[in-house]
Amino acid sequence: MVDNNSDALTKNNPLAQALAGWENKDGDTLHTDLPCVDGVEQTEMTNVELVALRVRVIALENVLTSLLVNAADHQLNLIREMADYISPRPGYTPHPLTIHAAKHMIDLVDRSTRFRSHGVRGTEEA
Repeated sequence: MVDNNSDALTKNNPLAQALAGWENKDGDTLHTDLPCVDGVEQTEMTNVELVALRVRVIALENVLTSLLVNAADHQLNLIREMADYISPRPGYTPHPLTIHAAKHMIDLVDRSTRFRSHGVRGTEEA
């Protein structure tokens, strides 16, 4: 059953809009209107909180990329394997966000590899 008030809230909330498209493994849309998770009431994130979260994610991606510059090849291969593992498998519903996450993991490894090829490496311990 669709609630008109929840439709209005979704239109005004970017996080709710992003979550509204998620599906579970059976193809059913996940519910985003959960008032309570683990006994804690959930509140909507403000635009300021969303921007702060975005900045933190960008910072973490750059920190991770810089750490991957000095990563061993087997570690980079492990990240690629994990990306393949979370990609859709036959018989499962493909999740757009999971597909995007897997591609992003490969992109992070590729970005770090470009820094390696340009000689930008930290001091390695002997």
